[in-house]
Parts: sequence; structure tokens; C-alpha cells
Amino acid sequence: MPNPQSQKPEGPQRFRTVPFEDSDWSKDTDLPVRPLTREEAQALSARHPSLTVWQILAVQLGCGLLVALVWGALSQSLIAAVSALYGALVVVVPSALMARGVFGPNAGRSVGGLLVWEVLKLGLTGAMLALAPVWIQPLNWAAMLVTLVLCMKVIGVLLFIEQGRKKNFV
Repeated sequence: MPNPQSQKPEGPQRFRTVPFEDSDWSKDTDLPVRPLTREEAQALSARHPSLTVWQILAVQLGCGLLVALVWGALSQSLIAAVSALYGALVVVVPSALMARGVFGPNAGRSVGGLLVWEVLKLGLTGAMLALAPVWIQPLNWAAMLVTLVLCMKVIGVLLFIEQGRKKNFV
């Protein structure tokens, strides 16, 4: 019985090389990509407007105000309404600070800058949550946390709506 190791070629011949075949560009069905002119880019942006960060923050704040009003009306408690409003502020204020830092006039466009602003946002959010029982007494935790979560979910809802709206354009 022959030894299987003795049948393997040694050295550079043990790897089989396959010749490189050029692709046939005449069979390519994709059209070449060309850059848009300034006018074409502006027309495309006008046809497909997108939401700005400030508009998203305004919608989050509006959602928070609405939830706070509904929560206060249903519970007939001013403390519940104030707690719910504070929950909205816990979402909107740190996000506005980050948006100002990332998109402001003196903002640098770097990943490091984004990371710094995100850490500041998380720190401010944590500080606001930790100080909630100090600033609002008695604090209605359920109202605050439910409003906080609903305000955070506004972004997902807006992106879902925006995606559906853009599919209708195509």
C-alpha cells in the first residue's frame, strides 16, 4: 500500500495555480456611475428631503409633552405630569447637547469627536436620572420611565416612516 504522504508534491509545485481571466466588460449590464452636477444634486435633495437632527429632537419633545399631558390627565396628578415631562427632558436635553457638539458651527468631523460627545451625552443622561429623585419629590418613576422610553422610540418610528416614504418615491 503506497504511503499517501509520498504522493504529495513538495515545494512550490504542491499549489496549483489558476490563470487569471479578465472579465468581459461587454457583458456587464450595469451602467457606469457618473458624478452628479451641483444642480442635479440639489434637485435630488429637493425631491427626497430628509429629517434634520433638530426636527427629530422637536418631535421627541412634542411626544414627551403629549405623553406628559395624557399621563397627568389620566392620573389627575401634577407630580405624574412633571415626572413624565422630566423623562422627556432626560432624552431631549443630552441629545440636543450632542447634536450641538457634533453638528454645530465649530464641530470637527471626526470619529473621536463623535465618541467624546456620545460619552458626554451618556454621562449627562445618567446624572439626570440619578438626580431625578432629588429634583422632583415625590417622583413618579413609572411616568418618568415610560415617557423616557417612548421618547427614545420616536427615532425608530420616524425612520420607519421615512423609509416607507422613500420607497414610494422610487
